[in-house]
Amino acid sequence: MRQIVFIFIVSVFSACQQLPKEKKLDAAEKLSLQLGNATLWFQQSAEMEAAYLQAYDKGKMLLKIKMDTLSSSGLKPAVVLDLDETVLDNSPYEARLFLQGESYGSKSWEKWSKEGKAVALPGATDFLHFADSLGVKIFYISNRKIGVFESTLKNLKTLKLPQAEKDHLYLRTTKSDKTERRAMIEAHHEILLFVGDNLTDYDQKFAERDSTLGRQLVKKYQKELLHNFIMLPNPMYGEWESALYENDFSKSTEEKLELRENALNPRKSK
Repeated sequence: MRQIVFIFIVSVFSACQQLPKEKKLDAAEKLSLQLGNATLWFQQSAEMEAAYLQAYDKGKMLLKIKMDTLSSSGLKPAVVLDLDETVLDNSPYEARLFLQGESYGSKSWEKWSKEGKAVALPGATDFLHFADSLGVKIFYISNRKIGVFESTLKNLKTLKLPQAEKDHLYLRTTKSDKTERRAMIEAHHEILLFVGDNLTDYDQKFAERDSTLGRQLVKKYQKELLHNFIMLPNPMYGEWESALYENDFSKSTEEKLELRENALNPRKSK
């Protein structure tokens, strides 16, 4: 009997030894999984749909209030929107990166932009037509490079978005800072509302992020943000990520992952 038990224990131990060990993910694979999760949320979650519809609905309410209390400056009322992940959905590009095991690259992004296949995000089209019906001028300011101007404009026209015209589209020429482009619009218009997925779509002062990654700036300017800016969620990429990397995307994959992990707060008990 003892011999049988001994043989059984040895057999179980041998079987356990033969079980495949769980593969540890390297830094690149971990970052890729994070992009995959973010893209899944953006493409498939009902919460994303609700968040965009809710944000744009608030935009309509604010716009109506501001039109009813328009100043006597004589300037034409306007609304300024970012494009990517604000009006246009580029999540298929992010999905391609994940499925192909690649990271963002200027060439692949340019290729996607020139395809002109981005669709409008939830609530965007309705909001834009509402603004247009109020007689509000609509301007699109994007950090897409000027080389994709024609394909971007064609994309907007294909979606039948209002005021999709050359003089209403401002792409990046040299700097990503949108201050100068906003000033060009403000010279002849009263901007009632800004819409975007980055805080710098409202004001460049939000680019200067300290150890709180900009959260203190939001608290400081909370009142004007709530009154003048519609913030849209984008977990796939953005200046929140740049802030984590200390505004240095040249860091290695391992360094980026370490900075991300260090930023996590598990709230361990002492």
